[in-house]
Amino acid sequence: MNKEFINPVTLPNWEQSFSQVVIVSHDKSKTIYISGQVSVDEKQNLIGEGDLKTQALRAFQNLEVALVTAGATTADVVKLNIYVKDYKPEDALPVGEALRQYFPQKNLPASTWLGVQSLAKEGFLIEVDAVAVVEG
Repeated sequence: MNKEFINPVTLPNWEQSFSQVVIVSHDKSKTIYISGQVSVDEKQNLIGEGDLKTQALRAFQNLEVALVTAGATTADVVKLNIYVKDYKPEDALPVGEALRQYFPQKNLPASTWLGVQSLAKEGFLIEVDAVAVVEG
């Protein structure tokens, strides 16, 4: 078994707190763990302040960047966790629209959506993490 820790330059550098991507290789498969992605650019600037849909789109975009860095796509994701600050039932629509933009395939990953009191930084409305499996 081999472990690889990746912090892509196209994503924010949080190396003092965590790795963006961890790949665990075993036999002929790789399990890819993607840390929680939020709506920031590579310099940690918040995108879409106060706008859940904009933040959801950017969080999923950052998730896709992390997956590509590890040699995977959203079709390889087997587990998805979505955390929404102060979640209300009406939040399902903008989050779901963003999700389907990045996960258009018929077979969606297992998923858990949680409402949380707060996220890591002020202004974050959504965070998305994932586990993917690929041959390799």
